[in-house]
Amino acid sequence: MQAVSAALDVRLLRTLLLLVTECSVSRTAEILGQTQPTVSLALKRLRELIGDPILVRSGGSLVPTERGLELKDVVRRLLAEMDSRLTPLANFDPLNTTRRFRIIAANCLGAVFLPLIFRAVARSAPHARIDVVPLQTHAQMMENLADGSIDLVIGNWPNPPDQLRLAPLLSTPIQCVVAEGHPLADIDGPVDIERYLAEGHLSPSSDDCLSMSPIDGRLLALGLKRRIVATVPEYAIVPHVLAGSDMVFTTGAPFAREIARAMPFHVLDAPPELGRMEFYLLWHDCKHHSPAHVWLRTLLKGIAAELRMHERGEAGSHLSAAAE
Repeated sequence: MQAVSAALDVRLLRTLLLLVTECSVSRTAEILGQTQPTVSLALKRLRELIGDPILVRSGGSLVPTERGLELKDVVRRLLAEMDSRLTPLANFDPLNTTRRFRIIAANCLGAVFLPLIFRAVARSAPHARIDVVPLQTHAQMMENLADGSIDLVIGNWPNPPDQLRLAPLLSTPIQCVVAEGHPLADIDGPVDIERYLAEGHLSPSSDDCLSMSPIDGRLLALGLKRRIVATVPEYAIVPHVLAGSDMVFTTGAPFAREIARAMPFHVLDAPPELGRMEFYLLWHDCKHHSPAHVWLRTLLKGIAAELRMHERGEAGSHLSAAAE
């Protein structure tokens, strides 16, 4: 038993807890920011060390074994105890802080994620202030993170700077939004990449920062480029510009559904070549050990976890509706 305990390092324990909580190798990999083969190897190692399958098949899903359920509670308590002792939160009092947090956030999260952040901060830190700053150039962002004038970045571009600390937040499908009567509105299934590139597109990214766009950055990596016929400075304008036009707007599924609920738009799946839209937190080492910053990061990760659960619920309801 002592040899097993020595082999179970903290990273492996966190992987174990996520596996028995999510009951999914793919979702565990998504949350940890790792590949599925890496998590599968970790599960194999855990099974060998513990002498139990931990997760077994039940129909089309995975369920924890009896031993897996026991370990879930034990590991959760162990990690919570470690985190409480190792994370210096004692000097930060959210209820009384008047701190001003400044974050840069991807525009397409505005209608979905930012309201949740504001409400959570208002409940936990009623005297704190959150300022959301527009997306900056790469050089400005790096400078402001390094000098501490920006606390966090919620990003979604394909290649985040590797000199910053990163924590995965969300992974969502990419969808296209078109006005009623648009030729693409009758398509059943994902849009073909060739037809997608032939259309005119509405984008929130100017030509100056295409590499930081989750759509255009991915297309550039594929050696492709779409035809952008109009750009807007912020997402709030998108529905009004898109309505009655023949343009295509491409974004993450949560925002696509949000604007389609408000106006008569048609939502369809983007070309598979675009992959998924990945959201993550970025911050500089100068803030990493700040108790206030640790609190903020923990808050945002908790909100993202709630959104993931909501997304899975919506995806399930869509599948049920389609089956009917």
